[in-house]
Amino acid sequence: MNLREKKAAKKREDILRSASLVISRKGFHHTTMEDIAAELLMTKGSLYYYFKNKEELLFQCHDLILSNAFNQLEDIYGKEISSGEKMKAAIKVHLDIAIQEKEIFNLTVKPEQIFSEEYIDPIVKKRDAYAGLFDQMIQQGIQKGEFTVNQKKMARMIILGAANWIQVWYSPEGEFSKEEIEQIYADYLLKILT
Repeated sequence: MNLREKKAAKKREDILRSASLVISRKGFHHTTMEDIAAELLMTKGSLYYYFKNKEELLFQCHDLILSNAFNQLEDIYGKEISSGEKMKAAIKVHLDIAIQEKEIFNLTVKPEQIFSEEYIDPIVKKRDAYAGLFDQMIQQGIQKGEFTVNQKKMARMIILGAANWIQVWYSPEGEFSKEEIEQIYADYLLKILT
């Protein structure tokens, strides 16, 4: 990659990060290309140099965040720690992203309500691969004798469903810090598997 390509890639990532922030503040449906451009001190037309439309930009935001989450889970899966510790760490990562990237994260729940056909398949595949890492951690825990769950997929769906619910009630001004909530969730949700 030459210098020009590196600069363009960096600018794209900067745009995606700023778009994610704007979407988190204003919500998916209330964010416009103008809002994102204003955040970056760019013209709306300049955004179209990097992205053909708002849908592509939102898809790329989603892809960036889910790829980051996937990479974090892969790192956890590869660590030489107990399956219980892996699952706790994975739950904490999931919660952190669900809280920090709420609006973008929500795009994975029902992509067919937001995206056109060309984006749905890649979203669903990446979302399924992400869930698959939880399945692999559960399977590994069963094989090591740490987990005693019979329905791996159901257990994973309960864990992720409970973790996703945090978006409904979490407030940074609440009784517990984000880190305390992540620890409480991880401790309780791990009990489903043991």
